[in-house]
Amino acid sequence: MGSLSRSQLIVYGAVAVVLLLVGARWIRSGDAGGTPAGNVSYGDGGSGGGSGGFSVDSQGGSDVVVDVAGAVSKPGVYRLPAGSRVNDAVKRAGGATGRASVESINLAARLTDGQQVVVPEKVSGSGATASTSGATPGEQTGPISLGSASVDDLDTIEGIGPVTAQKIIEFRDQHGGVSSIDQLDQIDGIGPATLETLRSGLQP
Repeated sequence: MGSLSRSQLIVYGAVAVVLLLVGARWIRSGDAGGTPAGNVSYGDGGSGGGSGGFSVDSQGGSDVVVDVAGAVSKPGVYRLPAGSRVNDAVKRAGGATGRASVESINLAARLTDGQQVVVPEKVSGSGATASTSGATPGEQTGPISLGSASVDDLDTIEGIGPVTAQKIIEFRDQHGGVSSIDQLDQIDGIGPATLETLRSGLQP
């Protein structure tokens, strides 16, 4: 076979270049059609449905497990879809009870895995007790303990002013306490009428 002419070498070289370009483009197109980087899948490596695999998408689509406690109907540990809110967890636990103070928590907060959601109970204020007993703020509703009473406490008793209250405190301190209200008649300024007032407003 004779040697190739110069024109033939040029033609063959051009064909080779075209083939290289076509092959490189085919390789790049094959790479572009692969699995997107946003999804990471773990399966059994087989073909078909792959229903037994576990997948995590780019936004973290796995479930969250939370502990719901406090004033709910069914406290416990629950699994909810990723992106769920505190309100979803409360509903899953049977909803809040009548004693719940749901306004004390943020129902719109997003849940995180391992979080504990505690629904607090309402705290009864002292004002309810005062309204049922008919007492006004600052008014004593029962006898004052003489062993722990202060001048201000004694001054709240009708007929006892700050001077007499101070004398009662001094008498108590000098005698190491008072075992009977009748002992207070030894104090100057306390007569029978005042003693009866003290008897109803004080206790040893």
